[in-house]
Amino acid sequence: MNKNEFIAAVADSKALTKLDLSKAAVSTIIDAVLDTVQGALQRGEEVRLVGFGNFYVAKRDATEGRNPRTGEVIDIQASRLPKFRAGKQLKEAVNGEKGK
Repeated sequence: MNKNEFIAAVADSKALTKLDLSKAAVSTIIDAVLDTVQGALQRGEEVRLVGFGNFYVAKRDATEGRNPRTGEVIDIQASRLPKFRAGKQLKEAVNGEKGK
Protein backbone atom coordinates (compact mmCIF):
# COMPACT_ATOMS: atom_id res chain seq x y z
CA MET A 1 0.00 0.00 0.00
CA ASN A 2 1.49 3.35 -0.99
CA LYS A 3 0.75 6.70 0.64
CA ASN A 4 -2.13 7.60 -1.71
CA GLU A 5 -3.78 4.23 -1.14
CA PHE A 6 -3.28 4.67 2.60
CA ILE A 7 -4.93 8.10 2.54
CA ALA A 8 -7.88 6.72 0.56
CA ALA A 9 -8.29 3.80 2.99
CA VAL A 10 -8.25 6.12 6.01
CA ALA A 11 -10.71 8.53 4.34
CA ASP A 12 -13.06 5.61 3.60
CA SER A 13 -12.79 4.02 7.06
CA LYS A 14 -15.97 3.65 9.09
CA ALA A 15 -14.51 5.68 11.95
CA LEU A 16 -14.21 8.77 9.74
CA THR A 17 -17.34 8.53 7.59
CA LYS A 18 -19.34 10.47 10.20
CA LEU A 19 -16.87 13.36 10.02
CA ASP A 20 -17.26 13.67 6.24
CA LEU A 21 -13.61 14.61 5.70
CA SER A 22 -12.23 15.01 2.20
CA LYS A 23 -9.20 13.06 1.06
CA ALA A 24 -7.28 16.35 1.04
CA ALA A 25 -8.15 16.91 4.71
CA VAL A 26 -7.16 13.35 5.60
CA SER A 27 -3.91 13.81 3.67
CA THR A 28 -3.15 16.97 5.68
CA ILE A 29 -3.85 15.15 8.95
CA ILE A 30 -1.65 12.19 8.00
CA ASP A 31 1.17 14.52 6.93
CA ALA A 32 0.87 16.35 10.28
CA VAL A 33 1.05 13.05 12.20
CA LEU A 34 4.10 11.90 10.26
CA ASP A 35 5.81 15.29 10.69
CA THR A 36 5.13 15.14 14.43
CA VAL A 37 6.63 11.65 14.72
CA GLN A 38 9.64 12.72 12.64
CA GLY A 39 10.19 15.84 14.76
CA ALA A 40 10.04 13.84 18.00
CA LEU A 41 12.56 11.32 16.67
CA GLN A 42 14.88 14.13 15.53
CA ARG A 43 14.84 15.44 19.10
CA GLY A 44 15.69 11.94 20.36
CA GLU A 45 12.26 11.38 21.89
CA GLU A 46 10.29 8.14 21.76
CA VAL A 47 6.74 8.11 20.38
CA ARG A 48 4.52 5.54 22.14
CA LEU A 49 1.19 4.64 20.62
CA VAL A 50 -0.40 2.24 23.10
CA GLY A 51 -1.54 -0.96 21.42
CA PHE A 52 0.16 -0.05 18.14
CA GLY A 53 3.83 0.31 18.94
CA ASN A 54 6.79 2.56 19.69
CA PHE A 55 8.92 4.65 17.38
CA TYR A 56 12.39 5.30 18.79
CA VAL A 57 15.94 6.23 17.82
CA ALA A 58 18.76 3.68 18.08
CA LYS A 59 22.42 4.60 17.99
CA ARG A 60 24.80 2.72 15.71
CA ASP A 61 28.48 2.88 16.67
CA ALA A 62 31.19 3.68 14.17
CA THR A 63 32.68 0.56 12.58
CA GLU A 64 35.05 -0.51 9.87
CA GLY A 65 33.73 -2.03 6.69
CA ARG A 66 35.15 -3.23 3.41
CA ASN A 67 34.51 -2.15 -0.13
CA PRO A 68 33.25 -5.39 -1.75
CA ARG A 69 34.94 -4.61 -5.08
CA THR A 70 38.38 -3.62 -3.87
CA GLY A 71 38.54 -5.07 -0.38
CA GLU A 72 39.69 -1.65 0.83
CA VAL A 73 38.93 -0.92 4.49
CA ILE A 74 36.54 2.00 4.94
CA ASP A 75 35.33 3.79 8.06
CA ILE A 76 31.58 3.79 8.64
CA GLN A 77 30.50 6.75 10.75
CA ALA A 78 28.31 6.46 13.83
CA SER A 79 24.67 7.20 13.09
CA ARG A 80 21.21 7.35 14.59
CA LEU A 81 18.49 5.15 13.11
CA PRO A 82 14.72 5.41 13.45
CA LYS A 83 13.20 2.11 14.55
CA PHE A 84 9.75 0.72 15.32
CA ARG A 85 8.77 -1.90 17.87
CA ALA A 86 5.28 -3.34 17.37
CA GLY A 87 2.88 -3.39 20.32
CA LYS A 88 1.07 -6.43 21.63
CA GLN A 89 -2.29 -5.62 20.00
CA LEU A 90 -0.68 -5.05 16.60
CA LYS A 91 1.26 -8.32 16.84
CA GLU A 92 -1.91 -10.19 17.77
CA ALA A 93 -3.87 -8.60 14.92
CA VAL A 94 -1.19 -9.48 12.38
CA ASN A 95 -1.05 -13.07 13.65
CA GLY A 96 -4.84 -13.43 13.58
CA GLU A 97 -5.17 -13.76 17.35
CA LYS A 98 -8.23 -12.25 18.96
CA GLY A 99 -7.62 -9.20 21.14
CA LYS A 100 -8.65 -9.34 24.78
